[in-house]
Amino acid sequence: MLVLVALLVVNALIVDGKTEGAHTTVPGGRILDLPDGEIQAVERGPRAAPPIVLLHCFTCAIDWWDGMLPQLEARHRVVAVDLLGHGGSEKPGGGYTPANQAKLVAEALRRLDVKQAEVVGHSLGGAVAVALAEKYPHLVGQVALIDMPPDNSYGDLGFIAGLGFQPVIGEALWTIKPDAVVRDGLHVVFAPGFDIPDEFVTDVERLTYTAYDETPSGIDDFLAEPLDQRMRAIGKPLMVLMGSEEQIVNDPRRALAQYAATVPGAETHLVPGAGHSPNVERPALTARLVLEFAKQGRQRLGSSVRDVTERGTTPQRSSQTTRDRASGVRSATGDQ
Repeated sequence: MLVLVALLVVNALIVDGKTEGAHTTVPGGRILDLPDGEIQAVERGPRAAPPIVLLHCFTCAIDWWDGMLPQLEARHRVVAVDLLGHGGSEKPGGGYTPANQAKLVAEALRRLDVKQAEVVGHSLGGAVAVALAEKYPHLVGQVALIDMPPDNSYGDLGFIAGLGFQPVIGEALWTIKPDAVVRDGLHVVFAPGFDIPDEFVTDVERLTYTAYDETPSGIDDFLAEPLDQRMRAIGKPLMVLMGSEEQIVNDPRRALAQYAATVPGAETHLVPGAGHSPNVERPALTARLVLEFAKQGRQRLGSSVRDVTERGTTPQRSSQTTRDRASGVRSATGDQ
């Protein structure tokens, strides 16, 4: 027994101390050597077109956007990044909070000369998107959140998944995890019956244990100030999507209603037939909603420029615009 305990402790020390440098993992990927780390990014579409920035979920990577890219890149400059610790990006010994992730994303966007983008964040990426809009507002025109609840009142990972974050036990489970266990764990991220792609299993296995272990606590701490309240204070246009068959976020309708009640003019959609990842499960529909939101953003910007030019004053969002972006829970087809 003492030998087993000793082996577990040694394994924990080795696993906890593991770091990795950045490397490309997807076609067209490039490594950005930034002041605070190395990040993998992919750029698609016309460089002069309005920008859309894509930020993936926890244990995910750039390839979770593959189904949406063909629609988005037709008329937009699309920038997708691997967050720190994920995909091909650097995996250091710390720095996995939404605020630090946002700092790296800001450095990447400055390097790529991207400003006033529609920033689309899936789950973890949603928290990073809000942090980005909060600290670097000149980089963000508007925010779209996909299955990111506003606060910590919407459930947790459950006992079995929680074991992976326990000292010593977590490191041991991380070391011995077979592909089948990873695949089984990913089922909760989708609607029941979804077939998990092999690439998504690989994305999980690319994480170091430190990235896996520290990211959730960083999200929890960030949500101590709810995202809906943060977005209200930020004042950027907001769209929120939630899958109707969520298995992680308890009561997605309530989450949408909370955003709508707090953030003036927030646009909300319940995506039918999707779980926690509409960007993967319903990519065409999700891309259409993102593009429609982007079009609204361009119209708002055009109206602002006209108002400033014609009246020489800072424009206010019209009541008609607010009505058009009506608050409340709607289906992705626009039904109440």
